[in-house]
Amino acid sequence: MQRVGSVVSLLVLGLAWILHVISVLPEPLVLTQENFDLSGFMGMWYEVAVVSSCPHYMQRKNGNPVIVAVELKHGPSERNFTMTATTYRNGTCKQTSTAYSLTDTPGRFFHHVARFGADVDSFVVHTNYDEYAMMLLLSTEKPSGNKTTTVKLYSRTLNVTAAGLDNFKTLVRQHGMSDNTIIMNQNKGECVPGQQVTKPQILVSMKSKKDVSPPVVPA
Repeated sequence: MQRVGSVVSLLVLGLAWILHVISVLPEPLVLTQENFDLSGFMGMWYEVAVVSSCPHYMQRKNGNPVIVAVELKHGPSERNFTMTATTYRNGTCKQTSTAYSLTDTPGRFFHHVARFGADVDSFVVHTNYDEYAMMLLLSTEKPSGNKTTTVKLYSRTLNVTAAGLDNFKTLVRQHGMSDNTIIMNQNKGECVPGQQVTKPQILVSMKSKKDVSPPVVPA
């Protein structure tokens, strides 16, 4: 009887140990750029393509598929850096800054989005530093626990290389999304914070005004 009790105790202790190990395992397991160089990753990038499992994000992005200029700079601490994003939104050029914290995994960063109560894990999956970079963003909203997967393609110039785009499509498919849903951002010109988008005016002389057909409004 004593032996049976000892076996039961060992099983209980073993189960408790397994549960403890599972609870402390790092999640998620994502491979980042090998020998990641943070200093080489700093500087100016352009977000040229994006896809996400969040329908609200995709709807909002489809309504304004514009290239986002992002500048990465080292922060006051060695454990963080800032990303300053500049883009056109609602007809005005706006600029926002986000503080990213480094983790113990090179190429993996963390930040919190207060607006949505979301914790975001960002991974530099692959980059050659001089041309393009692919980032995987895994966010979890609180307290709902909703999870979102977003993949972004960055380029050092406004035009991404063919190799960078092909690698990006492969990464998108690996995370269960179709490359047909990828949003290619458009270049709307230089963006100066506070500047409004000016629409070109079409001038019609009074002499030819009567000959101009009325505009056709699509259904």
